[in-house]
Amino acid sequence: MLENLGWLQPVLIAAAVVFVLDLIGNMISFSNRIMNALTTALVFAVLFGTLIHLGLVKMDVKTIPAPVAAPAATAP
Repeated sequence: MLENLGWLQPVLIAAAVVFVLDLIGNMISFSNRIMNALTTALVFAVLFGTLIHLGLVKMDVKTIPAPVAAPAATAP
C-alpha cells in the first residue's frame, strides 16, 4: 500500500516550501491584500527561479504525441 504513495513526498515538500514562502511574504506585510499577494508571488518566483537556475529543481515535462488520424476513405 505504501508503494503507491511515491507522489506524496514531493507534494509535502512543495507544501512546506509554499508555507515558508507565504510566511516570509506575510512578514513583509502591507495594508493592501493585493500588495500582500504580489509580495508572496514575487518571493516565490525569486526562490523558485533560483532553484531551477541552480539545477536543484528540475521541470521534466513529457508530452505524448497525439495519434495520427487515418486518412478518410474515399468512395469510388
